Amino acid sequence: MAESVASLEAPRSTAPAEFSADCSKDADDDSPAAIAARVADLKAQEQDLKRAIAQLQSDFAATERMLGRLARESLGELEQRKQALQVSVEQLERRQERIRAEMRSTFAGSSQDIAIRIQGFKDYLVGSLQDLVTLADDLKLSAPPPRERERDREREKEREEPAPKPKFGEPAFQEETRQIRKLLEQYRTSPDYYGPAWQLRRTFEPVHAERVANWFFTQGGRGATRTMGSRLQNILVASAIISILRKLYGPKVRTLILADTPERLGEWRRGLQDCLGISRTDFGADQGVVLFEAPEPLAQRADRLLKQKQLPLIIMDESEDVVNLSLLQFPLWIAFASDPTRPMVY
Repeated sequence: MAESVASLEAPRSTAPAEFSADCSKDADDDSPAAIAARVADLKAQEQDLKRAIAQLQSDFAATERMLGRLARESLGELEQRKQALQVSVEQLERRQERIRAEMRSTFAGSSQDIAIRIQGFKDYLVGSLQDLVTLADDLKLSAPPPRERERDREREKEREEPAPKPKFGEPAFQEETRQIRKLLEQYRTSPDYYGPAWQLRRTFEPVHAERVANWFFTQGGRGATRTMGSRLQNILVASAIISILRKLYGPKVRTLILADTPERLGEWRRGLQDCLGISRTDFGADQGVVLFEAPEPLAQRADRLLKQKQLPLIIMDESEDVVNLSLLQFPLWIAFASDPTRPMVY
């Protein structure tokens, strides 16, 4: 019993001792030294935090400066690239305009030149084919049909008629002289732009009339005249001569044009069509106008026409620097001579 009581009282005696120890410990923590230590520790932490904040601010500022520099460098590079691209675009636009201009000029000029060459060659080819047809007809491999025989008889009648031998400067041709002057005055003062074929349909100036009158009355229908300065003006003068001769002698007049290239022959064909109101069918071996690039076949054709009682009129383009002497034997010829003071306008 006594031991039990002792065991129960023992814990009671130890509890107050532990409480007193805790109280003494709290008393030690609240001592000035402990508080000062804690304050010093907090100040140290505060300093560490300030240093950390300052470091972060410094790092942030450095990062911000670096980002700003990178942004400026990037913007500068982009601006340079933009300027370079603008320069390239401007260069490409100028090149595009230059190419377009070259295409317009070069392609148009080349197309026109090619078209002129093709048309001239076509005219030359048509004339050659018509010559071949004429030669084939002359072979007479079989008996001609009745219509052909009648046509041959008409041609023989024409051949039996004497070939006209114009001499416009002689007194015996006063009637022809009067008609020529009348026609020149009519062409100059009252042009008929819608007249019949083979009649002059274009404006006729006094300078043109002077050239034509000089060729008829002074040169007697055989001689050279100075160029008018352009092929179109020369064609106008030649058209007036052709029109007058057709008025005097009718379809017996056969015009033979000599030029050295198909392109120039093409210009003559188009010019005569425009001035005289004739068509393509009027050009060919047996038609009113024949085109030649060389003088030899022209002379042969003129000789055949004379034998057929026809009246060949030879017209030589200004491009013919040398006149073939065989052409000067025929009764009617005109050569356009170049003017050294004025270059030819093609």
